Amino acid sequence: MNAGLGDAANIIGILTSVIFVAALLIWLERRLLAVWQDRLGPNRVGPFGLMQVVADMIKLFFKEDWIPPFADKALFVLAPTIVFITMLSGFAVIPFAPGVGIIDFNFGLLYFLALSSLSVYSIVLAGYASNNKYSLLGALRAAAQTVSYEVFMGLSLMGVVMMSGTFNLREIVEAQRDGWFIVPQFFGFIIFLIALVAESRRAPLDLPEAEQELVGGFHTEYSGMKFGMFFVGEYLGITLGSAMMTTLFFGGWLGPWLPPLLWFCLKTAVGIVFFILLRGSLLRPRYDQLMAFGWKVLLPAALLNIVVTGGVVLHKRMAPIRLDNEQNLTVLPESVAKLIPDRERLNIKLSPLYASVNGTLRPVGRS
Repeated sequence: MNAGLGDAANIIGILTSVIFVAALLIWLERRLLAVWQDRLGPNRVGPFGLMQVVADMIKLFFKEDWIPPFADKALFVLAPTIVFITMLSGFAVIPFAPGVGIIDFNFGLLYFLALSSLSVYSIVLAGYASNNKYSLLGALRAAAQTVSYEVFMGLSLMGVVMMSGTFNLREIVEAQRDGWFIVPQFFGFIIFLIALVAESRRAPLDLPEAEQELVGGFHTEYSGMKFGMFFVGEYLGITLGSAMMTTLFFGGWLGPWLPPLLWFCLKTAVGIVFFILLRGSLLRPRYDQLMAFGWKVLLPAALLNIVVTGGVVLHKRMAPIRLDNEQNLTVLPESVAKLIPDRERLNIKLSPLYASVNGTLRPVGRS
């Protein structure tokens, strides 16, 4: 494990910035939806309506923190905390720029996938603890939707892993210096994007809280700051998802002229705006259509992407063993040689027809 813990300034700066951005997105989403739908949006409180976020926060703080008497109180309180903590923890492995980050794991991509799966516990506990049929139905939907689309998300990223040869997010960014992975992994990106929207439970795939069917879904019984934590957790999720898209497919901090951190922030902002545009433009499908689309379309497409990517990578990296007719030498490509821990001993022991000469294989009996 290559773990380089960031200093206190890095940790505090990143977490503070992330929470501030999540709060700002509440205003940004309402303003952008208003522009696209030819409305005004929040524009009364403060310049450009920016203080509307502060007004909403004050309102949530002073709302009655009510817990239903029929609810499981301990789990009811724990549920919104889980989603908030898991989303914040996901930013620990994001490589914002060279030298800017919290920790550098060799398995950073697996860490992100694990935390995105853990967030579903928050939804399930909220639905169960509420002791409400609508909440429970929403929780069951969320569990099935998240677990299913987690499979497709993981498979869609295997192409990126094969091309970069690592699960380390910083090394994945460095591997894109010759070109962003969005080009060779376009189909993997589309699958990842759909799975990301489904996992974040954002419209049009917000079926666990579909108000026309389930009143409010898993958070029907929540109010005050507990509801606010679910709300902010959702925006943390789309920020984390946009940052991962930038890291995995759009070259992370790489770019000309501008500082690396600014490049990363601009690319992430474009992803966030795209999430908001999806909410304002697409209709919500039926739940059975969503699940059928995942298992019947996305799963075969993800597996096909793995097979094609693997074939291309194998063709590029593993040059065939060739016979040098002039010197009668069978030469191992360097990529193969690196995989053999003790070339001399292994070649002599396992291949009686060949002997190792200066790192190559010479047929026995030929000079």
